[in-house]
Amino acid sequence: MIPEELLEAKGARIISLPKDSFLFMEGDPAQHYYQIKTGKIKMVNHNDDGKEFVQGYFEDGQSFGEPPLFKASHYPASAFGVKVTELYKLPRDMFLDLLRDNFEVHLQFTTKLAQRMMYKAMMMKEISSHDPEHRILSFIDYIKKESQSEDKPFTVNLTRQQMADLLGIRVETIIRSVKNLAEKGELSIVARKIIR
Repeated sequence: MIPEELLEAKGARIISLPKDSFLFMEGDPAQHYYQIKTGKIKMVNHNDDGKEFVQGYFEDGQSFGEPPLFKASHYPASAFGVKVTELYKLPRDMFLDLLRDNFEVHLQFTTKLAQRMMYKAMMMKEISSHDPEHRILSFIDYIKKESQSEDKPFTVNLTRQQMADLLGIRVETIIRSVKNLAEKGELSIVARKIIR
């Protein structure tokens, strides 16, 4: 998201997060900007029953957890390493300086945040008012559009479990619905991968 050379010039350091470790917990104060160099992070909330709600997955080159940095607030979710992850860690004040000093980077960053907000709004609508098959197709079409692959077949690079976590659907329902959608010709399954 932010060019690595800019992060390094502002004093970002690279840290390593072991697999299955938390980087920060829901409620912790937001004091750093994080951007993934290599690896994968899952942002999650847990309810009182211990049930996990996945806010999103983030991979190489992506950042996460930025909104509370602007407000000097607390993280609304926890960040968890899905695998060993190398991250850039930049203090909040240096992150804000970087954005002030680099308008184009700030504009690209703001655009990415707006895309995430639009995704959240779309998902809230889908989750609250549509059947699982419709939710799955809307979700796939959204990530296909975001990957700029609208005019060619798109391979979903998420497991059935990850899709279930993101859509608030049981994994068994995802499996059954994907099979039904394949039978209807709405998508295809090749080597266990979903293609649309």
